[in-house]
Amino acid sequence: MTLILKILQVILALSVLIVIHEAGHFMWAKLFGIRVDKFFLFFDAGGFKLLSTKEGWFSRLFPKWKGKETEYGIGWLPLGGYCKINGMIDESMDTSWQAHEPQPYEFRSKKPWQRLLVMAGGVLNNFIFAVLVFIVISGIWGRSYIANEGNCIYVTPLGEEMGFATGDRILSLDGKVPENFGTIQADIVRNNVQKVQVLRGTDTTDIYLDQSMFGQVLNSPEGMFTVAVPFTVSGIAEGSPNTGRLAAGDRIMSLDGQPCPFLQDARPVLASHANATVDASVIRAGDTLLVPLQVDSAGMIGVYPAMPGVVSETYNAITAIPAGISLAGKTIGGYLKDLRLVATPKTQAYKSVGSFIAIGQVFPNKWDWYQFLYILALLSIMLGVMNLLPIPGLDGGHIVFTLYEMITGKKPSDGFLMVAQLIGMAFLLLLMFLAFGNDIRRFL
Repeated sequence: MTLILKILQVILALSVLIVIHEAGHFMWAKLFGIRVDKFFLFFDAGGFKLLSTKEGWFSRLFPKWKGKETEYGIGWLPLGGYCKINGMIDESMDTSWQAHEPQPYEFRSKKPWQRLLVMAGGVLNNFIFAVLVFIVISGIWGRSYIANEGNCIYVTPLGEEMGFATGDRILSLDGKVPENFGTIQADIVRNNVQKVQVLRGTDTTDIYLDQSMFGQVLNSPEGMFTVAVPFTVSGIAEGSPNTGRLAAGDRIMSLDGQPCPFLQDARPVLASHANATVDASVIRAGDTLLVPLQVDSAGMIGVYPAMPGVVSETYNAITAIPAGISLAGKTIGGYLKDLRLVATPKTQAYKSVGSFIAIGQVFPNKWDWYQFLYILALLSIMLGVMNLLPIPGLDGGHIVFTLYEMITGKKPSDGFLMVAQLIGMAFLLLLMFLAFGNDIRRFL
């Protein structure tokens, strides 16, 4: 059931984003009087279509749609979608229009600035949609994050190798004070941070990072560290075997004589005492007590641990607008830095590139409107930024050629554009194989 829900979320999210993106091209084309031959969700490779307004059962039920200028439909190959604009060299590789003189309704007959807007329309729609979704999220749920101030880190072996130690408090990254604990590791790699200043005990320590290890950080599922969670009891679960033995506010410092200042330290010790009793050293109101605790078969003691401080910000209908715009801007900037890392072989960030399988893993195991909308906005930005890359076959490639024409006054020949389109599509196919290969490697 979980797998089915994830698949449905991926299909729904991609369908929404594809339609929004292609609608951007469609609307600008129609505005300038350009004929749009086809508007398809997913590709109808080989001419096979799940739905078409000009063929099959739909055209029989709704015959008026058959006479419309544009054919709307759904293809069978869920790798994207397309808007086939008359008189344009695109992924359909249809050049039948070259056999006759340019017509007023064709893409090639329009002014460069008009063609530029048609090509940029999809990306504009993606960015506008992401901003609107972030505004909605800000207005309904606000913003919540784990504050960096007052929290410390729990290191992984990789983090320890890079110089960090459990209990360190992050003070600054190249002199900049981080606010959100959850973005620290991403900021370190994205900004090529050289020096991290930490508070270790009562001393301030500078950690100079080996940037050649950033590739390991990007490809490590654990990263360098997580937030260290002090093993403080915030409440007792109903039916807990330790009711009356522990109370809210208790701080567990050791188990079976082993120091466990953090929840992460306690988990393996409790797991090793499943279905048994373990002696715990507990600090309560300034006193240290020795408390025998009953551990269940799952290695749990039936308490709710106090979680790190979470900062929550709320917005009204007005303040949600700048908050959403700001969040979209930061997300776009962060993704641009991620692409720079992918394009830098020494970072090995290309190993983290994923396909639809990786996207599916991001979605939650149960339906959650907040997470779905947030992921939808992130994917919309990713789709917009990716399409801006100056690669023939993507919107960015068409935009570059059009800008060249506007600057030089010389339009690239149809033959050149056709060859460039083929090269670009081959390159994109290789990227797709890389993404699928990475997903399979991670799965294995």
